[in-house]
Amino acid sequence: MKISRGWLQKYFGTALPSVAEIAEAFTFHAFEIEESTDDTSTALSAGMLDVKVLPNRAADCFCHRGIARELSAILDLPLKQDPLRESLPEYGGLRNTHLKIEIETPEKCSRYVGALVRGVKVRPSPDWLRKALESVGQRSINNIVDATNYVMLNIGQPLHAFDTGRLKLEAGGWKIGIRNAKPGEKITTLSNENYELTPNILLITDANADAPIALAGIKGGKAAEISEATTDIIIESANFDGTTTRKSAQSLKLFTDASARFQNRPSPELCAYGMRDVLALIIEVAGGEIMGVVDEYPVHPEQRRGAEKPEPRRVSVTLEKINGVLGSAFSRDEVEGVFKRLDLPAVCEGQTFTITAPFERTDLNIPEDLIEEVGRILGYDRIPATELPALSGKPDQARYRGIEKVKDFLVERGFTEISTQSFARKGDIELANPLDKTKPALRTNLSENMQEALKQAKHYAPLVLSPNEKPKLFEIGTVFQKEGERLVVETSEPVPDLPPIQEDPNYTPLAERLGAFKPYSNYPFIARDIAFWSPSEANDGHPMSIIREIAGDLLTRLDLFDQFEKNGRTSFAYRLVFQSFDRTLTDAEANDIMARISTALAANGFEVR
Repeated sequence: MKISRGWLQKYFGTALPSVAEIAEAFTFHAFEIEESTDDTSTALSAGMLDVKVLPNRAADCFCHRGIARELSAILDLPLKQDPLRESLPEYGGLRNTHLKIEIETPEKCSRYVGALVRGVKVRPSPDWLRKALESVGQRSINNIVDATNYVMLNIGQPLHAFDTGRLKLEAGGWKIGIRNAKPGEKITTLSNENYELTPNILLITDANADAPIALAGIKGGKAAEISEATTDIIIESANFDGTTTRKSAQSLKLFTDASARFQNRPSPELCAYGMRDVLALIIEVAGGEIMGVVDEYPVHPEQRRGAEKPEPRRVSVTLEKINGVLGSAFSRDEVEGVFKRLDLPAVCEGQTFTITAPFERTDLNIPEDLIEEVGRILGYDRIPATELPALSGKPDQARYRGIEKVKDFLVERGFTEISTQSFARKGDIELANPLDKTKPALRTNLSENMQEALKQAKHYAPLVLSPNEKPKLFEIGTVFQKEGERLVVETSEPVPDLPPIQEDPNYTPLAERLGAFKPYSNYPFIARDIAFWSPSEANDGHPMSIIREIAGDLLTRLDLFDQFEKNGRTSFAYRLVFQSFDRTLTDAEANDIMARISTALAANGFEVR
């Protein structure tokens, strides 16, 4: 997520360090930084960081507030303000019959807060709002849409606005519905993309007209788009099921800022804070009057246990366990200080800490979660290095040495080892959730994959074989049959005497005898052939040295594949394989090298054929 340093500064009373220092702090205590810029041309931008927020922290850190809270803890700088710790307004007196919310699928929509605002003026956003969005790569649209985007980027709650003038008014009011799509139902999104929907897609509808107006948790529809003619709007601040949102986005191939947040399951409690902030901002930049706020918060027996609001999560951990898991010697005061810096209400009884997790910290559920918080904030560099204990006994190497002996036996006879996947088109054991739908079973033999590998080997043979050689492959792997799993050996050519898999205490693996591993190139190779006459007394060593000298480091392989004598002269034919470690070679480069080799051979008395 892109974070503006100038935006972060609004959360602090003291000046923040440079972008580079902030990036280093996050790298060692919280998140990786994928990109950063230290642009100080304006007070608002003051640099940008692209923070790689992992899924377990996306519920609270996909926003400037969450990142500011993390930075506060890491640098031990108190926040000047925290919007999630400020009070919520009471909208009870504004509840009226002009707006109704109907949730048909409470398992997919745990909360829906809707607000009716009349008399807004849609126009370009003020400079501060436009520049704030542009500082993190967002495009300004108009003051209403920009207000919803600003609040989402600020505290993490996705929001949306509908034009009531485009909705059906019935009995003096509007009704917003949340339901599954009907088979074949269609919608056009705000970006003019048309989709035909399936029942697994969750929709926001104009319930009076039973017509879709948005893809829930993903993107708004064209049918209720905000325009310059808009005067009355309905604001949505909702919480949609993460799995439903993720699957819908994948099936539609439509990924948005909203879907990225909902699929990581933010707390339903955040909806009220999002509504509070967006209403205040819309009144500030667009005017208007709040006519009513409706908060539908269905009871989920499994999650809510019949209570009006979710029970606070409490997690306990002892100082002994913290230091035992981390291998540290942190004191009680240090640990208590970490929880205070992270704004985690803690009660300490003796050596036991009990944390009441704030609603936005959905990642804090077990003692190990708290241990991780202590370790990263105090710094893993403070944990002393400890030597591992000596092994209690000698590991059994019989199976390993036996397998390595068979491999070396085959390699020494010209075979190349392959390693293929364990999946097959048919087999005794079917997979419940195959990674590859064309191979839904576990293999019962190695032959099927061996044949596929042989076809592929022909394309790469020049890199490892001389032109007259035939690819010879082998694989040692597990097959899965009704009788159970078995380790078997498969070769593409018959091999006399496969040695039995048994331990030889005096055996040294071929890998150790060959020395260090030599890297290979990821770039394609080019093969060229050259043939020439030479005096009968010449041997193949002389032309080979000429070829190698001219070709240089790009020559990966050189093989003599034909030689004969005629009329007192000897003919040599070589195959040259060129490959680079840093780029894809072109035919022009290979042709230039071959031309220079031909010239050098001719200068040494060889006649190129």
